[in-house]
Amino acid sequence: MFDFSIAPDVQALLGRVRQFVDEVVIPAEAHAHDDPLEGLPPSVLADLRAEAKRRGLYAPTMPVALGGLGLSITQFTPVLEVAGRSLIGPMALGCAAPDEGNMHLLHLYATPEQRARYLEPLVRGDIFSAFGMTEPAPGAGSDPSMLRTSARRDGDEWVIDGHKWWTTNAGVASVLIIMARTEGEGGGATLFLAPMDSAGIEIVRRVPHMGEPDFGGHAEIRLNGLRLRDSDVLGQVGQGFALVQARLGPARLTHCMRWTGIAQRGLEIAAEYVSQREAFGTTLGGHQAVQWMLADSASELHAGRLMIQHCAWLLEQGEQARQETSMCKVHVSETVCRVLDRAIQMCGGMGISRDLPLSRWYEAARAFRIYDGASEVHRMVIARQVLKQYGVPRKPR
Repeated sequence: MFDFSIAPDVQALLGRVRQFVDEVVIPAEAHAHDDPLEGLPPSVLADLRAEAKRRGLYAPTMPVALGGLGLSITQFTPVLEVAGRSLIGPMALGCAAPDEGNMHLLHLYATPEQRARYLEPLVRGDIFSAFGMTEPAPGAGSDPSMLRTSARRDGDEWVIDGHKWWTTNAGVASVLIIMARTEGEGGGATLFLAPMDSAGIEIVRRVPHMGEPDFGGHAEIRLNGLRLRDSDVLGQVGQGFALVQARLGPARLTHCMRWTGIAQRGLEIAAEYVSQREAFGTTLGGHQAVQWMLADSASELHAGRLMIQHCAWLLEQGEQARQETSMCKVHVSETVCRVLDRAIQMCGGMGISRDLPLSRWYEAARAFRIYDGASEVHRMVIARQVLKQYGVPRKPR
């Protein structure tokens, strides 16, 4: 039976994380756009991480043996939501994308040498990482089977050529995980680990986008004759698509956790505003139209939390939960956008101003309906399962 209770030790940790976010992280948002390239200056992030470590809050998703807090996915679900009350909270606590997903992937599949070289410093926060899968058209996007980046054998080396973009964190990363097609070598695709400063990796540009600047950016990359060894293969040759699925399921869910935190804070800002601002003889909160917006937002966030908790429980039981995580990703990503949109509407001129953070959050949240699988792709996955489960074959005439 599913248990909705939070263990006392996790509840205590949750309180400490909330205190850290309120007292340390949110005040640091004043510096979130100081650096014209990264947004948050690296020195400010380093100070936030040092304080998180001093308080014993760093790397909640990683095992104790690696220096993390050793929480299971159901245990860290509410922790990541609280961390996500600020866009810089997950970075401060060492549980932000793409590093969090990459750490999970390396923990599952890295060799001892790869763990020492990449995973351990990544968990410590000494380095950043990037994941290169998405490609410009006609390459892989929502359909990873369209992957065009190739890796071919040349003696005892691999030679990789390709074109990637939307490679998050590439501007600050020390290691790049590359997805490349390796047909004829076990078939399918393979993941490779490469130092970002390797000859053959060219950062063409940071892709301009709404909601920027983002720490680390989202780069367009050219892979020109990049040479790697067998020891740079993550997992096994030909396992690429399976490894990506092992990464993306939990990563989609942690995105949902973090963004729920921002949406919840947006709801709170709106509720505070409408309880004080007066118009037409009463506070805005006294008008039914506003009350319905508050009610809808609170209800949709509650439903999203239940979906997140259920998916986390399924993953913890060893299930793949592909349909459930797709449902969750669609619901939460669209809920976050609706909640922030309503919050802006309720706050009126203040909502669209930069005096409140709502408009920046809204710009940043819009991409959530696209990355890690667009809503339409996830709906397709859900519909296929529904048809498989309930569809009735046509009777022959």
